[in-house]
Amino acid sequence: MSENARGSLEALKQVLKRPYVWGIVAIVLLLLINVVNDPTYLAVSVSGNGHLVGNLIDILRSAAPVMMIAVGMCLVVATKGIDLSVGSVMAVAGAVAMEFLSSAPNTAGSAFLALGLAIAVAGLLGAVNGFLVSVVGLQPFISTLVMMLAGRGLAKVITGGQNTTASNDVFRWFANGYVLGLPVVFLLALLIVIVVGLIVRRSALGLMIEAIGMDAKAARLAGINRRALLLTVYIAGGALAGFAGIFATATVMTVDVSRTGYLLELDAILAVVIGGTSLAGGKFNITGATIGALLIATLDKTVVFLGVSSSASPAFKAIVIVALVLLQSERVRSMFRQRRAARPAKREAVAA
Repeated sequence: MSENARGSLEALKQVLKRPYVWGIVAIVLLLLINVVNDPTYLAVSVSGNGHLVGNLIDILRSAAPVMMIAVGMCLVVATKGIDLSVGSVMAVAGAVAMEFLSSAPNTAGSAFLALGLAIAVAGLLGAVNGFLVSVVGLQPFISTLVMMLAGRGLAKVITGGQNTTASNDVFRWFANGYVLGLPVVFLLALLIVIVVGLIVRRSALGLMIEAIGMDAKAARLAGINRRALLLTVYIAGGALAGFAGIFATATVMTVDVSRTGYLLELDAILAVVIGGTSLAGGKFNITGATIGALLIATLDKTVVFLGVSSSASPAFKAIVIVALVLLQSERVRSMFRQRRAARPAKREAVAA
């Protein structure tokens, strides 16, 4: 084998070691399956309003809320924590926005004020999680589980137990508008992901988050304020869940306190794991979490497009996720390599 070929092979091996690469592969395979079922699946056309329409655009639109909560979950998991409350926080944020807009004038000022109130309340709920974890010392699983249950109840209190509907053109535009032919909701989500990524990777914040996830005691001895950092991370997770709640409710301008954000915390955890963030803490990958969110959205759309029954959809989804996780596993790949290497030796032994 030539030196160039050997170098290319080594580079390919290094690329395949990145977990999110397998997420990209899975997205491509799912799209190919859909194309086999319908050759026009990937077609993107321009509507009369100059907007891009098609299945790919629908996937980008539906991926936006998952991207938001996945990025927040990514930071929380890096601290060796977990946040099971993000779906409920989404419902609370949506309830706050819809209740405010239901009695507010249809103006841009009302839309931005509703946006600010929803994110502030979501951040406050994240702060409660952070306080319980960092100051009180509760396990993240327990404290966020309590908030997951309490959040739905709070959303019902805010809306009086009813699905609140509102009307505001600017607020609706956040989820249904277009810029340069692309959905605003996806562009906003992508912008927020980039901003969060730059903040944690272009400053010491990301390293400090990983440090308390690796060894909290060593991080404290190094001068890192663990309590303040945990509080910041959970507030960020709550605020990002608030954005996701706004995206989810602005689409139809209605909050369903029972369904908004329902089980999306599980999708967020899956997206984080697919992207290569360790649930044991100590490292995170925002790019990978974003790709994981896109995979979850693609998988959901594929299940619907292939006509998989609602009763069988969870099993179909689980099979794809398990297969992907196995492909990501270095141990599983090394087992296949060992078996491949053993075959020639076995053939030689038989021939002798």
